[in-house]
Amino acid sequence: MNRRHFLKMSAATAAAMAVTATGDVGGGNLFRPATARAAIGPETGSMGAKEITSVCEMCFWRCPIVGKVKDGKLIKIEGNPKSPVNGTRVCARGNSGVQLVYDPDRVKTPLKRVGARGEGKWAKISWDEALGEIAHNMQQVKKKYGPHALAYFDHGASAEFMRGIFKAMGTENFTSEPAFYQCVGPAALAYLNTVGYVTTGTRQYNDMGHAKAMLLVASHIGENVHVSHVREFIQGMSNGAKLIVVDPRFSAPANKAHIYLPIRPGTDTALMLAWINYVIRNNLYDKKFVANNCEGFDQLKTEVKGYSMEWAAGICDLKIEDMKAAILELAKAAPNVNIHPGRHATWYGKGDVGRHQSYAILTALFGAVGVPGGIYFPTPVKLGKAECPEPEEVETAEADPSMKEDSEYPFSSIFGTTTRDIINAALTGKPYPVKLLGVNGVNIIQTLPNPYDTMKAIKNLDFIFCEEMMAGETALWSDIILPDSVYLERYDGLYAYDGLTPYLTVRQPVVKPMFDVKSPYWIAQNLAKKLGIKGYTCKDEEEFLNEELKGAGLTLAKLNSRGGLVTYPGNPYRDPKKLKVGTESGKIQLSVEEFDDEDLDAIPKFEPTPAPPKGYTRLVYGRAPMHTFSRTMNNLWLHNEMPENKLWLNDKVAARLSIKNDEEIILENQDGKRSNPIKVLVTPGIRPDTVFMYHGFGSKSKHLSRAYGKGAADGFLMPTVVQAPFIGAASQRTNFVRIIKDGKTLNIPELVAVPNEIPRYESKIA
Repeated sequence: MNRRHFLKMSAATAAAMAVTATGDVGGGNLFRPATARAAIGPETGSMGAKEITSVCEMCFWRCPIVGKVKDGKLIKIEGNPKSPVNGTRVCARGNSGVQLVYDPDRVKTPLKRVGARGEGKWAKISWDEALGEIAHNMQQVKKKYGPHALAYFDHGASAEFMRGIFKAMGTENFTSEPAFYQCVGPAALAYLNTVGYVTTGTRQYNDMGHAKAMLLVASHIGENVHVSHVREFIQGMSNGAKLIVVDPRFSAPANKAHIYLPIRPGTDTALMLAWINYVIRNNLYDKKFVANNCEGFDQLKTEVKGYSMEWAAGICDLKIEDMKAAILELAKAAPNVNIHPGRHATWYGKGDVGRHQSYAILTALFGAVGVPGGIYFPTPVKLGKAECPEPEEVETAEADPSMKEDSEYPFSSIFGTTTRDIINAALTGKPYPVKLLGVNGVNIIQTLPNPYDTMKAIKNLDFIFCEEMMAGETALWSDIILPDSVYLERYDGLYAYDGLTPYLTVRQPVVKPMFDVKSPYWIAQNLAKKLGIKGYTCKDEEEFLNEELKGAGLTLAKLNSRGGLVTYPGNPYRDPKKLKVGTESGKIQLSVEEFDDEDLDAIPKFEPTPAPPKGYTRLVYGRAPMHTFSRTMNNLWLHNEMPENKLWLNDKVAARLSIKNDEEIILENQDGKRSNPIKVLVTPGIRPDTVFMYHGFGSKSKHLSRAYGKGAADGFLMPTVVQAPFIGAASQRTNFVRIIKDGKTLNIPELVAVPNEIPRYESKIA
């Protein structure tokens, strides 16, 4: 983007909006301004702007920011210079929070559905009417079916207050679903049971900045653009760390790798087990660390002895010399080596926990726990507890059976009720019917695999409501839409970062709320009143936050006087001779007894995921640097930089099919489901048995004027779901596609032979 183009776009910040909107029932102008304010001219530097600190929520990384406000308008966002991890830096998404505030497609007032679900037709109603209708339906569903017929899907800090309402109504069916069952769940469980704590949550305890070598397994640092994360990665690389990348796609970090291993999809655990065996057999592990701090070594040694490098080379389609060079590079750097756990873990279902367990095992063998460059320990920031708490849970008879406690997935209750269980209960009525759903902070149509089941489940509901800033697919299916304030217009909970340099900060309003929107606290507080639930007794969010800050000896005023952020001493490292982790024994579990007790693998085993059926290729996906999935697709600045996704297609496959770069095609999956048209990126940077697209595109909501129909949605090509036997997390890389060009179906040529050990998926289509 050149300077002239940037200045032209800056003027569009004036996407100024009227305080109210008018229009006919069901018309698109329910979301559009009736009038427009004068454009905001380009601003540079402070120029007299008022600076207000806050916390970003353009993604989940929650970077400390400063909003610059002039004449009541937000004109710029920068990083908070007090931040020890970001400084003044902010990514493109963080900067584009300006455009989220002034997006003309925002939901501006409570809306009630007047057409069929999915049709996207609503009428404007008052807040009193909207909350009254929600309360009435919650009470009726509870009375008719019992409290467990209520369910809640949420994500993000703004959703936590509403979760308290559902808990108070007596239901157990709530889940922070993107964070666990569609993302980090298998990784979280693996590390929790191996090293005693979750190393891969919202913040990842990986000391890349001090690593001498790093391993990334399909972890796209640099494409997800979490600012502090990327800075730590760059610090490690700048200090001379060797980088090993395992990925079927030549990703951004693969471009920086010293050794790149373009692995066959679905065989990552085979490589890891062969490496673990090689490290043990060749005495490359830290014997003192393992003897003093680990349990289950002998069982591990016996279990992995059959996984040879020669065997893995054939399974993974890798050169054995590259595999050996990579593991020797990692061993040489020990203990200052970072076997990065990644975050997004829900790939193939059955083997997802074991794959991440193998990362943790290799980390332990190298003694890379609690040392510079390895995984480190969080330093908790002391906070108080607000004396105006959420509502207390009511006493209620348990459903028989309990979907949460009696799940076939023995470890699912750690993270809340499994999302697939909730969807299946709405579909089948088993073990009991789910009849009302609340949604906040997540687009369940785009996020949950098999959106066709999700839409069928919604049709079976008596009622569904959502809190939304933008009318995406979930809003299309909702009976009531509550207009949520943008993160730059509201207070949320405190943010206590417990990383290498701990800090405390707070999200607070940078500008006054536009339109007839309300904060999540206000919504929960007033819905509680409608339901007769006691709680949320603080007058407002400011009082709530001041109560929490008492434990830290602060108030909002004191925190703001100190630049909106306070740092604390960190304690990330441990003496290996005195190491004690959070497992029951205090030692790292190379063999997890709790898994064995549930007839699951105590030590990972390689279970091959089926190869593509003849004529198809595996579909994988990832993050785009300019977007946070579907939530940013309508943003003016970000849409301008990346308006649509493309399909990465291997150049040799493209040549066989006579497909050229930027040609438009349609994808058809193994069940006959088809995508929107999508352009092709012809590249040698992806294996011939794999195609890739960025997630979040292909919006089906006409109320998102920029995002609608742009690119293809990978989720609508993913009806086949395999659930992890440990926690029920749903697979998202177990579907396959072929190409339709100019109305003609093109089968994908098989340029890489499939070993006999890997079964082939049986397609339902001839």
